[in-house]
Amino acid sequence: MKGMVDERAVALGTYIVENRATVRSTAGKFGVSKSTVHKDVSERLRRVNPRLYKQVRVILDINKSERHIRGGMATRRKYCGK
Repeated sequence: MKGMVDERAVALGTYIVENRATVRSTAGKFGVSKSTVHKDVSERLRRVNPRLYKQVRVILDINKSERHIRGGMATRRKYCGK
Protein backbone atom coordinates (compact mmCIF):
# COMPACT_ATOMS: atom_id res chain seq x y z
CA MET A 1 0.00 0.00 0.00
CA LYS A 2 2.78 2.43 0.91
CA GLY A 3 4.41 2.04 -2.51
CA MET A 4 1.15 2.98 -4.22
CA VAL A 5 0.90 6.19 -2.20
CA ASP A 6 4.49 7.10 -3.07
CA GLU A 7 3.81 6.40 -6.75
CA ARG A 8 0.73 8.61 -6.60
CA ALA A 9 2.78 11.41 -5.05
CA VAL A 10 5.27 11.22 -7.91
CA ALA A 11 2.46 11.12 -10.49
CA LEU A 12 0.77 14.15 -8.93
CA GLY A 13 4.04 16.07 -8.77
CA THR A 14 4.89 15.24 -12.36
CA TYR A 15 1.46 16.40 -13.52
CA ILE A 16 1.79 19.70 -11.63
CA VAL A 17 5.21 20.41 -13.13
CA GLU A 18 4.32 19.40 -16.70
CA ASN A 19 1.04 21.35 -16.76
CA ARG A 20 1.85 24.15 -14.30
CA ALA A 21 -1.34 22.96 -12.64
CA THR A 22 -3.00 24.07 -9.44
CA VAL A 23 -3.73 21.75 -6.53
CA ARG A 24 -7.45 22.04 -7.31
CA SER A 25 -7.10 21.14 -10.99
CA THR A 26 -4.74 18.28 -10.15
CA ALA A 27 -7.22 16.92 -7.61
CA GLY A 28 -9.96 17.00 -10.22
CA LYS A 29 -7.81 15.27 -12.82
CA PHE A 30 -6.80 12.43 -10.49
CA GLY A 31 -10.11 12.13 -8.64
CA VAL A 32 -8.69 12.78 -5.17
CA SER A 33 -9.24 15.57 -2.67
CA LYS A 34 -7.23 18.80 -2.56
CA SER A 35 -6.00 17.75 0.88
CA THR A 36 -4.64 14.51 -0.53
CA VAL A 37 -2.83 16.31 -3.35
CA HIS A 38 -1.36 18.83 -0.96
CA LYS A 39 -0.19 16.18 1.51
CA ASP A 40 1.27 14.03 -1.25
CA VAL A 41 3.24 16.81 -2.93
CA SER A 42 4.32 18.65 0.19
CA GLU A 43 5.20 15.77 2.54
CA ARG A 44 5.48 12.45 0.74
CA LEU A 45 7.12 13.79 -2.40
CA ARG A 46 9.77 15.58 -0.35
CA ARG A 47 10.83 12.20 1.05
CA VAL A 48 10.41 10.13 -2.12
CA ASN A 49 11.79 12.50 -4.79
CA PRO A 50 13.38 15.69 -3.41
CA ARG A 51 14.33 16.94 -6.87
CA LEU A 52 10.74 16.78 -8.16
CA TYR A 53 9.54 18.25 -4.86
CA LYS A 54 11.62 21.39 -5.46
CA GLN A 55 10.13 21.81 -8.94
CA VAL A 56 6.61 21.37 -7.60
CA ARG A 57 7.28 23.83 -4.79
CA VAL A 58 8.20 26.53 -7.34
CA ILE A 59 4.91 26.00 -9.22
CA LEU A 60 2.84 25.98 -6.03
CA ASP A 61 4.51 29.17 -4.79
CA ILE A 62 3.69 30.89 -8.10
CA ASN A 63 0.09 29.68 -7.86
CA LYS A 64 -0.17 30.95 -4.31
CA SER A 65 1.12 34.39 -5.28
CA GLU A 66 -1.43 34.61 -8.12
CA ARG A 67 -4.51 33.24 -6.36
CA HIS A 68 -5.95 36.64 -5.44
CA ILE A 69 -5.88 37.59 -9.11
CA ARG A 70 -7.61 34.38 -10.17
CA GLY A 71 -10.30 34.92 -7.55
CA GLY A 72 -10.96 38.42 -8.83
CA MET A 73 -11.21 37.20 -12.41
CA ALA A 74 -13.66 34.46 -11.39
CA THR A 75 -15.84 36.99 -9.60
CA ARG A 76 -15.78 39.26 -12.62
CA ARG A 77 -16.84 36.42 -14.92
CA LYS A 78 -19.62 35.49 -12.51
CA TYR A 79 -21.17 38.95 -12.42
CA CYS A 80 -20.30 40.24 -15.87
CA GLY A 81 -21.26 37.07 -17.69
CA LYS A 82 -17.93 36.75 -19.51
